[in-house]
This record gives sequence, C-alpha cells and structure tokens, in this order.
Amino acid sequence: MSAHAHDHDHEHGEDCSIPSFDNRTLIVREDILARAKELAQLITTTEEVEIYQKAEKVIQKHDRVQSLITTIKKKQKELVAFQSTFNNPKMVEKIEAEIDSIQDELDGMPIVQQFQQSQVDVNYLLQSVVSVIRDSVAEKLDVEAAAPPEPPEQCD
Repeated sequence: MSAHAHDHDHEHGEDCSIPSFDNRTLIVREDILARAKELAQLITTTEEVEIYQKAEKVIQKHDRVQSLITTIKKKQKELVAFQSTFNNPKMVEKIEAEIDSIQDELDGMPIVQQFQQSQVDVNYLLQSVVSVIRDSVAEKLDVEAAAPPEPPEQCD
C-alpha cells in the first residue's frame, strides 16, 4: 500500500476498485426511490392504514382523551421541575403516581385501545414489507454468491 492521503488498494489499477458507501453519503438510484414512493402510496391505501387514520381522527376529536393527554403533558412538566429545579423527591413520587393513574385511565378507554391496536397493525404491515425486501435481496445475493465470480475486465 502506498502512503497517500487517501486509503484504498492500488493492486489492480484504478478501474478495478470497488466503491464503498456509508449511509451518510449513499446515493440511491432515482428508479429505486420512485418505486419506494409508489410502494409507500400503495401502503397508504391498505385497510390497516385506513383504520389507523379513522382511529386517529376519533382520538383527536374526543374531549376526554384530549383532556387526559393535556393533563399528562402538564404533569410531566411539573415532574421535570420537581426533579431538576426543586430537587423534591416526595413531589416527584406523587406526580409520577398521578401520571400513572391518568395513563391507566387513558389506556383503559376502548377508543384508545382501538387506536393503539391500529398503530400495532400498521407497524406490523411496515415491518412485513421491510422483511420481504430484506429477505428477497439477501436471497438474490446468496444466489449470486454461489456463482463463481468473474474477474473484472481490466484486472487481469
């Protein structure tokens, strides 16, 4: 290896180097991005996504649910103040118990349970799609890896 300011192997000449990418600079082909956008659009038409969107709208319009969420956010701010500014462990414990109680009420509401289930369903759908893509690519790579590699044209 020669002592350059950059680091790569010069053994086979410049035209034979294999490019390497990191995820900060990886450039994805336009056709792949276009297909990914088509797939995303298709996913948004699934029953799981439609149910999620309906459940989200119901949650957003439900006064009791929104009131509980607002109260939890307020209590969380109080909690931070009593933890850091006032350094009051007793109040921290009291507020944590209040938050837990409100969260339990929220989680016990059928409308919230339906919304949470719809989130789980959409997440499962997305994970399934990613798994199919990952497995298909891995299968293709395994098939290609089984074939003997052909030497690059200019690397004799």
